[in-house]
Amino acid sequence: MNSGILFGLGTMIAWGFWITFGDVASNAIDPKTAAFISYATAAVVTGVYVLVSDASLAVTNRGVAFAAVAGVAAAIGVVSTFVGVSVGSVTVVSTIGGMYFVAAALIATVAFGEPLSAEKLAAIGLAIAAIVVVNQ
Repeated sequence: MNSGILFGLGTMIAWGFWITFGDVASNAIDPKTAAFISYATAAVVTGVYVLVSDASLAVTNRGVAFAAVAGVAAAIGVVSTFVGVSVGSVTVVSTIGGMYFVAAALIATVAFGEPLSAEKLAAIGLAIAAIVVVNQ
């Protein structure tokens, strides 16, 4: 099996646990605090992983800048998710949030010139249909 598919499945399963446990946490404590604890824990675990793995610690200004922007986007996303599941259905919030690939495809096309194929447009259309159906 393709390594990308394996990592994609790992991401799907891990994020499934993340949003499910985040839902419980957000209904037990303030969702913004739950989001902070979640990502603080993630930062520690990721830091330990980087230190014990063979990850390179060499950085470039461009890499740091894009990683920082990604971090800001992740922070906005986690707070939005945790607040969302505290006021709405985890099914609806996770389904809509899981459609981040739609935004990613459009951003990659506009900002980085990645081609938007007919297949990608069809996937975006199906994603929008899924959002409509899950909200019924």
